[in-house]
Amino acid sequence: MPQSASSAISAQDRASVLHPFTSLGTHNPMVFTHGEGLWVFDEHGNRYLEGVAGLWSASLGFSESRLADAAYRQFQELPFMHMFASASHPPGVALAEELLRIAPVPMAKVFFANSGSEAVDSAVKMIWFFNNALGRVKKKKIIARRDAYHGSLIASSSLTGLPKNHKLFDLPLPGFLHTAKPHYYRCAHEGESEESFGARLASELDELITLEGPETVAAFFAEPIMGVGGVIVPPKGYIKAIQHVLKKHDVLLVADEVICGFGRTGNMWGSQTVGMEPDILVTAKALSASYLPISAVMVNQRVYDALESGSDQVGVFAHGMTYTGHPVSAAVALECLKIYEERNILEHVRTVGAQLHEGLRDRVAPHPLVGEVRGRGLVAGVELVADKRTREQFPSSLGMGTKLRAEAINRGLILRAMGDTLGISPPLILTEDDVEFLLTALCEALDATQDQLPA
Repeated sequence: MPQSASSAISAQDRASVLHPFTSLGTHNPMVFTHGEGLWVFDEHGNRYLEGVAGLWSASLGFSESRLADAAYRQFQELPFMHMFASASHPPGVALAEELLRIAPVPMAKVFFANSGSEAVDSAVKMIWFFNNALGRVKKKKIIARRDAYHGSLIASSSLTGLPKNHKLFDLPLPGFLHTAKPHYYRCAHEGESEESFGARLASELDELITLEGPETVAAFFAEPIMGVGGVIVPPKGYIKAIQHVLKKHDVLLVADEVICGFGRTGNMWGSQTVGMEPDILVTAKALSASYLPISAVMVNQRVYDALESGSDQVGVFAHGMTYTGHPVSAAVALECLKIYEERNILEHVRTVGAQLHEGLRDRVAPHPLVGEVRGRGLVAGVELVADKRTREQFPSSLGMGTKLRAEAINRGLILRAMGDTLGISPPLILTEDDVEFLLTALCEALDATQDQLPA
């Protein structure tokens, strides 16, 4: 694209678009024009390996023709139909059946929404409806973890444990609580084993529920592996201990599989990777490889029975969106699930994921700026530190994560800076050659970032 045209687009963007999760006063748009595989191209013709798959989500890259063809066929056949008042359509039904077939634990029904945030908000409303239908009108509080990300709508932002999602928004709402995140590297006591750390966090959750009153606590939301919170892998024994506490107090477990679902961790679901057995599961992103907006909430039989009972009391389950189960989005999601199966994406992720983590361990972890590398499958985090021995963090004013991200972009690699942890979550079609490019660019970016530090 000519430079003059690109300048015009940038100016038009600054003049007209209000961007999400952007520093509005210093906004300088990076305009992308097209994609090929896992590469994206900016308005100047530069290409970048999209090392975070957009927003952890473009699982099949940026040029999968089968998904475009599936959308076109459905546009020709039935471009829209809602699912209100018993209306339905074949792609929506087929997608629900497929999701129930591949669910990590037995599930009863599927509700469709359009984003992870909508799915989480829907789950929250279902949880409140569930307990009201059972006559447990006080059992409404919901617990998530500090630094967790569950979305940016009102309920999902309240669950999100990041201060920036709350400040000036009058959030979180009352009744949303937060407990410790399972970050062993950063939060364990000196000499504390992973098992002891996990047991301590479970005990703290138990104490929180007891203090609040088990009769008032309804659910606990957790990502199998925390994404935006720093790619935090739960320590040994943590998930089992947490689930024991939840069952003890009759608190529902909600798995937020928006990032982890559909192969990201080397299994179809992150729940399978870490041993979670949720009552409710929310998912989005890779459900359609992000080619069209769609998300889903799966509920088990116990939850559904109460929803049905409440619907009988009220006369209707009065929740939904115009685009719930949009037929074109559903058709694309169905095709996406077929591709995962036909191409054996899970085995591919395990293979290239092993190569990625070996390279991170052998080539990146020894770098003076790196405190820890962590992750599973094709999701990883690289945490920067000022001192490897003491794990001292850099002053936030230095913006080390942002500096490293900029150096990576200069070398054709897009990463996600979450404070001083860099997120890596490339499309699942990553090849061995792509892994090598990613590792080389990351190592060079680390060296260049180190060179910027005062002597």
